[in-house]
Formats: sequence, C-alpha cells, structure tokens
Amino acid sequence: MGQVIIQEDTTKYPLQLVGKEAGICWNSDTSDIEKNMRRGLDCIESNHGRTWEFPQIYMELDGYSARVIREFYTHIGGASSRLQSSTRYIDYESGFDYVTPPTIAHNPESKQVYDQAMKDITRALQTLEALKVPREDCAMVLPLGMTTKVVCRMNLRTLADMSHQRLCSRAYWEFRSLMKDIMNALCEYSNEWKVLIPKVCMPKCEVYGFCTEKKSCGRKPKKEN
Repeated sequence: MGQVIIQEDTTKYPLQLVGKEAGICWNSDTSDIEKNMRRGLDCIESNHGRTWEFPQIYMELDGYSARVIREFYTHIGGASSRLQSSTRYIDYESGFDYVTPPTIAHNPESKQVYDQAMKDITRALQTLEALKVPREDCAMVLPLGMTTKVVCRMNLRTLADMSHQRLCSRAYWEFRSLMKDIMNALCEYSNEWKVLIPKVCMPKCEVYGFCTEKKSCGRKPKKEN
C-alpha cells in the first residue's frame, strides 16, 4: 500500500502557532508557550477556521493510485501546492506498479484478469516505444490504477475539510485509507498534532451530528429524523 512521509518543513507545533497568531489579533501576551497552547485549543474547539490556515503540512504521498491522487487534487482550498512524478520517466521494460482493489485481490479469478490487463498495457507501452512514439504520448495508455508519487503542501483547514468528506463511509476505499495514513503520519510527527488531529479530522456526520448523504450508511440519523 501507499506511504505518507511528513516532511520537516511541516509546522512542528500547530497549536502554539494558532494560539500565537490569534493572540496577536487579541492583543494578548504571545511570549508564554502554555498560554499560546490554551488559546490555540480554544480556537480549535470554537471552530475559528481562519486560524487553522496557519499550520502548514508538507508531505510525500507515494504508492497511491493515479485515480485517488486525481481526487486528492479536488481539495485545493488554501492555495495547496503539489508536484507529481512525471510519466515520462517510467521504465517500460520492467513495467509499473499498480494498486489492486480488495474486491479484486481477494478473488483469484478477478485478480488473474486484472493482472493480465496490466501486463497487456505494459506490452503495449513497450511496443509503442519501439515504434518511436514519444514517451508523453505512450503514457496515454497508462491506467488509473498505476501508482504515483506526489509532494504537496496544504494547511490544517484544508486537511480538516478533506477529512470530513473522505472519512465518510461512502468515500472510495483508497481515499479513506489515504486519509487515515495522513492522520497517522501527522500524529507520529509531533505530540501537538497527536492532540489536534482527533479534534478536527472526522467524517462529516460527526461534525454535524447527522448524515447529509442521500444514501446513508446508517452510522448517524438523517437530518429529518
């Protein structure tokens, strides 16, 4: 499966930063770390979303499918930045890595069909390259299941909003997995992230107290109920 690596440029003390920046606006003492921490927690628990935009997250996403990364790009709040590995530099001789959905992986007959399709694509790529087709044009054959690598930057507010959508049980399974991997990696990065993540990252039904989806999973009651 994929891997999330939190880069060292990521804000190490997000709660202190939120509290410090808010304290400047409130004409408060920002030299005291404990006061900044408490003020930061107040901003989080009071849902003062603009303050959430100060903590920055820099991370590498490696081994996730092109499909899920394409969906990841839809969360562009806070002027997120990202770079993705180029399809020009894939070694067509050895093939490419790809994600196998559990519904396919657990069925030998389905997996055989799926793996054979990937082998056929690899052979097609090798043939096109032998025919002197440019790499950027050969890449049009690559599947959404191919794994890719991305480096990106986003702020806490964007991450929280993404979690509300992508931790929902109706979200695609790989995006739910990616979201949990990001949360776990941040919790390991520093103790302040470990305190912060459970307070802001959750499915939207936990935020609202009811389900907003037309086809509810039943975890929370519908709004009209």
